[in-house]
Amino acid sequence: MSGRAVTVAQLLAAAEVFDLLSAPTRLHLVWSLAAGEQDVTTLAERTGVSIPAASQHLAKLKAAGIVTPRREGRRQLYRVTDQRTLAVVDGMLSSISPHGFPAP
Repeated sequence: MSGRAVTVAQLLAAAEVFDLLSAPTRLHLVWSLAAGEQDVTTLAERTGVSIPAASQHLAKLKAAGIVTPRREGRRQLYRVTDQRTLAVVDGMLSSISPHGFPAP
């Protein structure tokens, strides 16, 4: 680690993000959105959850400032707005093999 000092507020904020992403569905939603904007129906299909469940998870990610929706006609499209969180998710997933074991 860098050895730089961190504040209690920083640690608490980081713990909140990690807590939010500890739900596999929310983690999967963020990872799916890394490919670009998608609507709730597509995200529900990709993550294997119902549309209402995907919407609830997206609402939590939105409240945390990780994703942002925009309306396009009747569809609500979501995108990742917090690129730092996406970098953390990418770093974590790239360190784990497809079988769930730490990569060598």
